[in-house]
Amino acid sequence: MDDTRPFSPCINVCSLDSQEVCRGCYRTLAEIAGWGAMSAGEQRAVVERAEGRRLAAYQERTHR
Repeated sequence: MDDTRPFSPCINVCSLDSQEVCRGCYRTLAEIAGWGAMSAGEQRAVVERAEGRRLAAYQERTHR
């Protein structure tokens, strides 16, 4: 198992939407708060979920 921690997806655009998801990195408030205590695997899972949220938001914006 790979214990390499991913880089934080934070891009310093810190603003939460009404669902408590950051408009910059697409992590939830809970994911942001817990990032430092997560294992490498948990962090990778957060990055994957955030990327899914980012893609969904992009598709929503472009299909209006």
